[in-house]
Amino acid sequence: MGPRVRGGDHDMTDADPQFRADVLAGLATSPRAIPARWFYDRRGSELFEAITALPEYYPTRTEVGILGRIGPALARWTGQGRAVVEFGSGSSAKTPLLLRAIAPSAYVPIDISGEFLRASATALAAAYPGLPVWPVEADFLRPLALPPEVADAPKLGFFPGSTIGNMGPRQAVDLLRAMAGTLGAKEQGGAQLLIGMDRVKDAATLVAAYDDAAGITAAFNLNLLARINRELAGDVPLDAFAHEARWNDEAARIEMHLAATRDLTFTIAGERFVMTAGETIHTENSHKYGPRDARLLLRAGGWEPVAEWTDEAGLFAVLLAEARGGSAGP
Repeated sequence: MGPRVRGGDHDMTDADPQFRADVLAGLATSPRAIPARWFYDRRGSELFEAITALPEYYPTRTEVGILGRIGPALARWTGQGRAVVEFGSGSSAKTPLLLRAIAPSAYVPIDISGEFLRASATALAAAYPGLPVWPVEADFLRPLALPPEVADAPKLGFFPGSTIGNMGPRQAVDLLRAMAGTLGAKEQGGAQLLIGMDRVKDAATLVAAYDDAAGITAAFNLNLLARINRELAGDVPLDAFAHEARWNDEAARIEMHLAATRDLTFTIAGERFVMTAGETIHTENSHKYGPRDARLLLRAGGWEPVAEWTDEAGLFAVLLAEARGGSAGP
């Protein structure tokens, strides 16, 4: 156990050292930025689930519609008996659509939010009493060891929700390669990956999806500061920040920021920070992909696209890919 650090009513005994390192490093850089994966403490996970039900947030209902429609085709592509490995499982709300379609041998949800993961895994195991469920609390951004119970099973990775868009191209490629490493090579049964990707569309639709009228996304963004105060002995004034969502057309991405509404000074883990009015903390990117871009990204990450499905309006796409292995070409 590390040293106890206190700041007012804050206790850093159990603080994640990587969370502390990312926050301190991110706030010391210019422009300031904190990785989006730290949104997802229990409260952040709950708020994100609320976001997915908002009328402005089209990705979830669109992807659910696609998954509900493609079950028979997906079953033909995957066959039976695969272990489904879901990266960043959250509430596993979309998972039943997949499990009903392909008759898997096991389900392995992976999530960084342990408390939320365990609650979701318990609920899913109760709904599917004949299905072995093996939750893994881990950061899926790098290769990890899956439970030994699924070591010999062919794997289907499941990465819905366009979470791949939260990463820049280089990080996204690294993640796809890490997923291939986690799921296993071809000699283990031919790993497959089912992934959701959001499509490029008009800016008004995109901005509304990340800046809803009810303010749920704003609360989700600001919860990051509340987590910092709670876990890292911070005294960041939450009322001095406002949520901003911006469409960056050149980079084809939505950006979320926390903008300082006044000059302010605060401390985190004993470190002092000064921000001026209008300065922001960049908290999330959500890249959007055209059809060719999506396929190119998958190939760069070691996956060969074999099937693709979208909605009638072309808002969102679900792609199935197979681990390629070997050289990509001459």
